[in-house]
Amino acid sequence: MGIHHELNIKDHLECFRNDEFKQMIKNKREKYEDWVGEDKVKEIAEWTKSWEYRELNFKREAISINPAKACQPLGALLCALGFEKTLPFSHGSQGCVAYFRTHMARHFKEPVPMVSTSMTEDAAVFGGQNNMHEGLQNAIALYRPKMIAVNTTCMAEVIGDDLNSFIANAKEKGLIPEDFPIPFAHTPSFVGSHITGYDNQMVAILRYMTEYFEKYGVDNVDKYDPEEGEFYKEGGLLSWLEVNSKGGQTT
Repeated sequence: MGIHHELNIKDHLECFRNDEFKQMIKNKREKYEDWVGEDKVKEIAEWTKSWEYRELNFKREAISINPAKACQPLGALLCALGFEKTLPFSHGSQGCVAYFRTHMARHFKEPVPMVSTSMTEDAAVFGGQNNMHEGLQNAIALYRPKMIAVNTTCMAEVIGDDLNSFIANAKEKGLIPEDFPIPFAHTPSFVGSHITGYDNQMVAILRYMTEYFEKYGVDNVDKYDPEEGEFYKEGGLLSWLEVNSKGGQTT
């Protein structure tokens, strides 16, 4: 399925804390950003608490009554980020997720993990099941998540891709473990807004995990913890496939 080896990818939070990255940001500010300095930043921060700043704000005449709305998948991705060690997974074109990642990175000021099935013209004609299966395998092997939360974009919704069947087929074929938690929500961009998408993804995760806990037990999901779980300690997806692959499938 396109997986040849398992990579050791560092968590982005750790990258931001190391000395090399801190020095890189410092050099970037000093050489390219016309950095005003910490003292000026503190001065402006204190000024924003003053009555002068308050009165200037109240004098504003231009205001956005109806701010721009974002589409459902953006809200669904934001919802997924709220669950510990969960990887947001968007079933649709690569361009959509590129926009969402840029939007989130600008807001949170740090990289945000999101992946997509990178659907193209052939998937639009024949369906995106192959993209979904390969995407799930690569996501588990590379990112080592505890849970994957799937949503859809316009392309997948217009052609009517069935997430429930796609995920069930992946588990039935032995491409991924049967008890790996993958909640999913249909979030068409042409209906509602990011708020609708957030709600749909939240409801989907809560419903899915309720049934998951009833079937496998509350503690079963801990086996997929990237730091302490036995699944990744024993070699992750590649090792699991060597033991559990069905029908002579290989990676």
